Amino acid sequence: MEALGNLIGGFGVALTVPNLVFMLVGLLLGVLIGVLPGLGGANGVAILLPLTFSMNPTSAIIMLSCIYWGALFGGAITSILFNIPGEPWSVATTFDGHPMAQQGKAAQALAAAFTSSFVGALFAVLLITFTAPLLASFALRFGPAEFFAVQLLTFCSFVGMSREPAAKTICAMMFGFALAAVGMDSVTGQLRMTYGFPPLLKGFDFLIAVIGLFGIGEILLTMEEGLAFKGKSAKISPRVVFQTWAEIARYWKTFIRSTAIGCWMGITPGGATPASFMGYGMARRFAKDPHSFGKGNIEGVIAPETAAHAAGTAALLPMLTLGIPGSPTAAVLLGGLLIWGLQPGPMLFIEQKDFVWGLIASMYLGNLVGLIVVLTTVPWWAAILRIPFSVIAPVIIVICAIGAYTVHSSMFDVVMMMVFGVLGYLFKKLRYPLAPLVLALVLGDMAEASFRQAMLLSQGSLAIFWSNPLVGSLVALALALLLWPLWGALKSRVRARELGAAAP
Repeated sequence: MEALGNLIGGFGVALTVPNLVFMLVGLLLGVLIGVLPGLGGANGVAILLPLTFSMNPTSAIIMLSCIYWGALFGGAITSILFNIPGEPWSVATTFDGHPMAQQGKAAQALAAAFTSSFVGALFAVLLITFTAPLLASFALRFGPAEFFAVQLLTFCSFVGMSREPAAKTICAMMFGFALAAVGMDSVTGQLRMTYGFPPLLKGFDFLIAVIGLFGIGEILLTMEEGLAFKGKSAKISPRVVFQTWAEIARYWKTFIRSTAIGCWMGITPGGATPASFMGYGMARRFAKDPHSFGKGNIEGVIAPETAAHAAGTAALLPMLTLGIPGSPTAAVLLGGLLIWGLQPGPMLFIEQKDFVWGLIASMYLGNLVGLIVVLTTVPWWAAILRIPFSVIAPVIIVICAIGAYTVHSSMFDVVMMMVFGVLGYLFKKLRYPLAPLVLALVLGDMAEASFRQAMLLSQGSLAIFWSNPLVGSLVALALALLLWPLWGALKSRVRARELGAAAP
């Protein structure tokens, strides 16, 4: 009941006229970011984050989170109409969404995608509403050892649950740790890896890195591939919407299954992209006609969109309660909170109650308004994609440069943005994941501080990480996830050897 009372108070914060305006602006910008293949949710939030420094933190986080919701919605438009994933998590939507569009069912596919996204996010927000206060109150018992164990679990989760090879994930993460270590040591005051270069005294700003890695890197790769927009047109009418709702209601099991997958992948943190593929795979496995998948089955649209939106929303739960982001976009939002002087974690629910519950209330409103916006404005976004990419790409690069410059009003940051852009391009070409790098860059200092505090408390003994059942279980789970790819590789090798021995 206390959560409901706090939520009502949060609606009082979110329903003020300025916050509603920021919510609508954020949603429109987010859909635009989701539609344009050269941008993404994390990069869009990173680019616009410097513009919110002068705003009230509550209004700023509402606007930025709504950019995220809009990007989640917008990615489905290009996937279905143009067979171009606007976001990485929209790849699975193209499998059945675009075939439906080619069959003249683009409106049905879009209505199903938007509704599925709304349902997945709604259940994830309900999860946040009723479990975040409990998790936050439980986290008040955490000390430095427990916080480091949670951070270790986060890093190991990326290794154990990533679709990329574990070696590449670890290399990307190690590079992020190295970047996080540049600058002044907060404990000893000594300089690390600055090499006598004054601009590096403050270290690498995660915002500059994210803008370059995601924005410029994606643009360079897209320009190399010579992207061209050719797709179907669509206009959604109320009749089509109600007919689609009646049809997709039959797939309530798929909704439940995909929501559970998405919430789990958002919290652990697996992310929206693997959640969408996992949701699609599970739907196909349990379908009565699995052979129809890939040929225009509406269930193949429902499953990935529900899972992706649930994962994207649930990723904010560990970010708010523990200060551990469950996705790259949540990592950017975490950096924004730190810039505004707000420390994510259990004390946030006590010291900044209006902020937290205003944000949670805006999640309900943002997803509802976002559903209405995308259902009524699809032709506008489809028309934008008919602009040549040779025009869109320079505009995006200029926006990225402005966003990088406004962080510290320094041209050095713009140069570093381009350097990180080239690095992001190389990472994508070599198929190295960027999310672990960003996570390590954001959490590297926090994890180091927690570890060093734990070592000071234990006088240098690692036994502190097994000193009680809570921290011991977290560390054990982290190590199990870290070694999981090794166990899988070992099983595959043994199976291959057995098959080789059985062959004549």
